[in-house]
Amino acid sequence: MHVVRFTEAPSYDAPGHALMAMVRLQGREAGPADTAWLGVSTIAPGGGTTLDASGVEKLYVVLDGTVTVSNGQDKVRLQRWDSCRIAPGEGRQLSNDTGEPASILLVMPLQTPPA
Repeated sequence: MHVVRFTEAPSYDAPGHALMAMVRLQGREAGPADTAWLGVSTIAPGGGTTLDASGVEKLYVVLDGTVTVSNGQDKVRLQRWDSCRIAPGEGRQLSNDTGEPASILLVMPLQTPPA
């Protein structure tokens, strides 16, 4: 068993992310994991990510507040406990266009699948 207390979760930075505080809960520098890593991002009002695609699937669950997710074509507002899957190669942009902070859980595979 490997426990990571939220207050001790290591923070990280990612390109294309603005006004966001991000921590890893499991995997990578947060400890051992075989298939995926977990992170939580707190998005300040007006914050979010650029529209980008990656080669891996991303799973999001809104923990608090409202987060707008766009794939460059469709846009949806997610609220607490709503979830969203972004397929490999699909664009993804997160934004918080409210006046309150929002938190979102991210699950991503550790390795890029073979081409």
